[in-house]
Amino acid sequence: MLSPYRVLDLTNERGMLCGQMLADLGADVIAIEPPGGNSARQLGPFAGDVADPERSLFWWSYARNKRSVTLDITTDEGRDQLLRLVEGAHFLIESERPGRMAELGLGYEALAQVNPALVYVSISAFGQTGPKAAYAESDLIVSAAGGLEIGDSDRAPLARFSVPQAYLHAGAEAAGATLVAHHERQRSGQGQHVDVSAQQAIIQTTQSLILSAAIGEQESKRVTGGVNIAGLPIPLVWPAKDGHISLVFLFGAFGPFSRRLMEWLHEEGSCDEATRDKDWIGYTALLSSGEESPQEYARVLGLIRSFTATKTKAELQEASFARRLLIAPMVTIDELAASEQFAARDFWRDVQQPGHSVRHPGPFAKFSETPIEYRRGAPSIGEHNAEVLGADGGRTPNEDRRSGGAGSSDELPLADVKVLDFMWVMAGPAATRVLADYGAMVVRVESTTNIDTARGFGPFHKGEAGPENSAFYQNMNAGKLGMTLDMTKEEGRAVARDLVRWADVVTESFSPKAMRAWGFDYDSLKKLKPDIVMLSSNLFGQTGPLAMFAGFGTMGAALAGFNSIIGWPDRDPAMVGAYTDYVAPRFAVAAILAALDHRDRTGQGQYIDLAQAEASMHFLTPAVLDYGVNGHVQGREGNRDRHMAPHGVYPAAGEDLWVAIAVCDDDQWHALCDVIGQPELTSDPRFSTLEARLANQDALDDVLSEWTGDRNKGEVEALLQARGVPAHALASSAEALLDPQLIHRGHFVELEHDIHGTTTVEGSRFRLSRTPAKIEHSAPTFGQHNFHVLETILGYDTDRIADLAAAGVLE
Repeated sequence: MLSPYRVLDLTNERGMLCGQMLADLGADVIAIEPPGGNSARQLGPFAGDVADPERSLFWWSYARNKRSVTLDITTDEGRDQLLRLVEGAHFLIESERPGRMAELGLGYEALAQVNPALVYVSISAFGQTGPKAAYAESDLIVSAAGGLEIGDSDRAPLARFSVPQAYLHAGAEAAGATLVAHHERQRSGQGQHVDVSAQQAIIQTTQSLILSAAIGEQESKRVTGGVNIAGLPIPLVWPAKDGHISLVFLFGAFGPFSRRLMEWLHEEGSCDEATRDKDWIGYTALLSSGEESPQEYARVLGLIRSFTATKTKAELQEASFARRLLIAPMVTIDELAASEQFAARDFWRDVQQPGHSVRHPGPFAKFSETPIEYRRGAPSIGEHNAEVLGADGGRTPNEDRRSGGAGSSDELPLADVKVLDFMWVMAGPAATRVLADYGAMVVRVESTTNIDTARGFGPFHKGEAGPENSAFYQNMNAGKLGMTLDMTKEEGRAVARDLVRWADVVTESFSPKAMRAWGFDYDSLKKLKPDIVMLSSNLFGQTGPLAMFAGFGTMGAALAGFNSIIGWPDRDPAMVGAYTDYVAPRFAVAAILAALDHRDRTGQGQYIDLAQAEASMHFLTPAVLDYGVNGHVQGREGNRDRHMAPHGVYPAAGEDLWVAIAVCDDDQWHALCDVIGQPELTSDPRFSTLEARLANQDALDDVLSEWTGDRNKGEVEALLQARGVPAHALASSAEALLDPQLIHRGHFVELEHDIHGTTTVEGSRFRLSRTPAKIEHSAPTFGQHNFHVLETILGYDTDRIADLAAAGVLE
């Protein structure tokens, strides 16, 4: 799809996924490495457990499909060679500390003089500007700053996965951001600077709970194996005979699932009729009113827990499918390879590396016309110097390597894109929200007779549940036009067909049968609009034994292996929430924009089958490779890291207040010892080397906890950051609203709302220097834009609109 374009990839471990996604989509991605190799090559695990820059499984994970050249850009010669490459490039991606590239004379302003059409992408912890832009950081620090806080309430919060995630979120976000800027360039002929903040990217994992304080909702609390919402403990991790499962036992919109679960318990003699027949739809209200006691609720949870513990994960998954329950096994890394679903979809790909055939997660999406190909393995250091640099030093004629086009740059980047959006909950709407932020006209179709589950998720305005009160729904759908349409009626489907003819893109996230039943499968839609781009995004894709498995991101996270790598090693897995819902939208944005670019060049539309579990597994590739190559199964490591110590979350003064600290090298260790007033620790044999500190982490954590425990968490952060030691306080929703970095970045946006007066949503997680995002209005209330869509977009007259309304079509 992106084969006409060249990308110069100067990222290290903090951004490599961006370039790989573009490479998988067909771009010519050239990794620019220093002579000794990219720092990512120093990261384990290593093939054969031998530390070697050519055997790094992290490098193999995220350098696939790239070429490698070596340049020392700190020298005049190296900079000159890079500038020659820049002349013919379309994109440059970098992840140096903010300001470093400018110091080298290679910042955006300098390179724009060489190539005005260059899209220059910077990935950093906190963004290129702002009071925390220069903060010392790590995966743990960014995760803590982004609000990732889960786990058991009797221990420190868990603020990281055992496979680092923060910069994968940033890298995937950057891939979509790159293509947003590229789409605008195709119209204007001008490049711009794309500024991606890892902090803002990972905030998506809070599932909008970071907005609680802004809209007057009580903040959720940590509980063992779940969450506490409005005082109600919600377990999400349950025992099985041979491991653990994700089981959704909720009420309201989830009540029918809970009812079917209790019917199963009753059939097998595990509960009585009275328990089976409780009002599971209205159960939250029963608890709130006192009609049902907390003790009775706890008894019910105990019945379920005892029941699931008698069943294997396979038995529970089979029952979930047959009985339409919300249960999924928590799969470990070694179990992924045995998945019948992934095998049926031919998901895995074997990639050749020297001495190894390495099994990788397969394409993050299936494209009908331009399938992703794994063309080469990760390159060795400087493998392609001769073929890339060549006799002319890498210069390529501008007319072959530079985007054309001329036009106004006043419009938002995607102002010419029209999207018909059937997405629901989060994994889909989060993607189309990005398109709307950057100017796409997104018409969201929903129904008042089958209400989007997102409208039943908190946080709620003033804590009052209701379909128009959900800040989660509002955050996912700001800037879209809202239309209610009964797709079970032929008249409703006729309206939708007219919208297909209008649209460039159709998106949906139902089970495969829904769109087929309505006659809205891709084959049908392309008869209406031959160049339509259609994306289907559900948990497991359109094919395979689990294709019809209805579920949510909590289940996707379990089946994709994420639960197995977060938590304490001596306890059950922690609950990561609907994690695949946080990851998959980033792949969807890149997929849609790449397909649109291909259509604009060739006139060819296509169908995109994006399985959320498959796309999300690319965030686990190093662990997948470690198992395939070395036989190691990545487990849960709490907040610790194999290559850093101290590394954890430590108590601060006050109740349940915490600060994350990560020491990346000996210089930072010495600085920390000075700050805490114990310089003698640097010569203490228990702590004098990294190896010693790793061997004595319990004692080391005790030392730090004693120092942090009677200090304000903000004070700890400030003292350590002043000496270059990575640290960040864990913040509540109320504190996040006052975070000076997030304020500087405009992360929280207040919008007018027809019912609430105002509402607050999150802003764009990246910045474009010339054409920044603009959220036009709040998320639509039910049917808010029916008349506008029908009259202005489709050209219906008022009589026809009235007839549709009278027939109950607009519901």
